[in-house]
Amino acid sequence: MQIDSFERLINEFSRLPAVGKKTAQRYAYFLLTMTDDEVKDFADAMVTAKESIHYCKICANFTDKEICDICSRQDKAPIICVVKEPKDVTALEKVREFKGSYHVLHGVINPLEGKGPNDLNIRSLLDRVKNENIEEVIVATNPDVEGEATAIYIANLLKPLGVKVTRIAQGISMGSELEFTDAMTLSKALSSRREM
Repeated sequence: MQIDSFERLINEFSRLPAVGKKTAQRYAYFLLTMTDDEVKDFADAMVTAKESIHYCKICANFTDKEICDICSRQDKAPIICVVKEPKDVTALEKVREFKGSYHVLHGVINPLEGKGPNDLNIRSLLDRVKNENIEEVIVATNPDVEGEATAIYIANLLKPLGVKVTRIAQGISMGSELEFTDAMTLSKALSSRREM
């Protein structure tokens, strides 16, 4: 089928992560079989999410409020777990063992992609450590070269502040991503963290 609007739909679906041309084509065909109301509901859900979800003003996780539910918890421990992306918070929350708060960097140091420390959400982390009586910062970036470089950079910034800085244990293999790691491995990585 060579219809411009159909090709555009395939191209838009193929922009999604891990969606190749064939999967995008299957999505496009499926969308055409949906009723008009189903398509409108689908489109409305995307627009509503995009308009109403933003970053928490404390941790930079996604939320539809000024402060996310995790930062609003009254019983949280004086520990911050630093992660690369909001989806990492979701992965760690599934473990149900971490009782502190999070801090989302929105990336890692990656010179090949032109991303340096100033492109990350690091300055507000330093402010939080200084102002919130934080006792420990767990750096839970992915165990790959960029994640390790980011962890070392953050540890070097935090050590002069007198806070304990730990790194998640390496039960998570080098090069893997937190969002795809099972709950048991994440739980073990959190409990076996090491000081940096």
